Amino acid sequence: MKFLRFIAAWLIAILLLLTRWSCRVRWHNDPRPSLRQESCPYVYAILHCHQVGAVIAREPGTRAMVSRSTDGDLLVPSLRVNGIVSVRGSTRTKEQSKGGAAALDCLIEHVRGGAPAYLAVDGPRGPRNHVNPGIAKLSFATGAAVLIAVPIPRRRWILTRAWDRFQIPKPFTRIDAFFGPPLRLNDGEDLGTFRQRIEDALTELEEQHDPGEAAAGKVAASARRTRLAQETIKEPPT
Repeated sequence: MKFLRFIAAWLIAILLLLTRWSCRVRWHNDPRPSLRQESCPYVYAILHCHQVGAVIAREPGTRAMVSRSTDGDLLVPSLRVNGIVSVRGSTRTKEQSKGGAAALDCLIEHVRGGAPAYLAVDGPRGPRNHVNPGIAKLSFATGAAVLIAVPIPRRRWILTRAWDRFQIPKPFTRIDAFFGPPLRLNDGEDLGTFRQRIEDALTELEEQHDPGEAAAGKVAASARRTRLAQETIKEPPT
């Protein structure tokens, strides 16, 4: 099984590399040149459903947190061939034992060195658009600005049965990558409030530039919350 997963992961990586070569990326409201002039570090906050578009529009030298799941195993080679280093773990509160704390420490060290990082902020289990606390902790520890980004392919496949409505750009399409204003932790602001502000800004950015998927995502998020609640009820007491 592991061997088949390995083969599948590298086939996906090759296909993604070919797709990246065939696609064009256009950036909108890109704040990175100004941040670089200020020597201000930054980290990307993207939705789990936009991971393929984000990899195609990637910034080389970036590190990305990837969950220790089957989906994560399939993603690692695709990141590697596109110049992104994977750090395995999850910042979900209940998954710190799965390498989340160590992975976050690794990203903190990386960003302090002046290089950016990616986080799929509602992964690995959702609900869709729910921002987990890792991005706020990473920004606080490094002083990095949070760049909310929504890469939208003009032509795409959408996995409508996936919890996040995962998107796959079609070859030879254009990807429009939209940025919101950089977000920073305000003086006296707690991390919970900052996390919520990131979530609100990311949701608003998707609603502005991809309203159809944003609406469908709300339905998917509601269904996911119901399912997660049912799984919690079924879990035996510890």
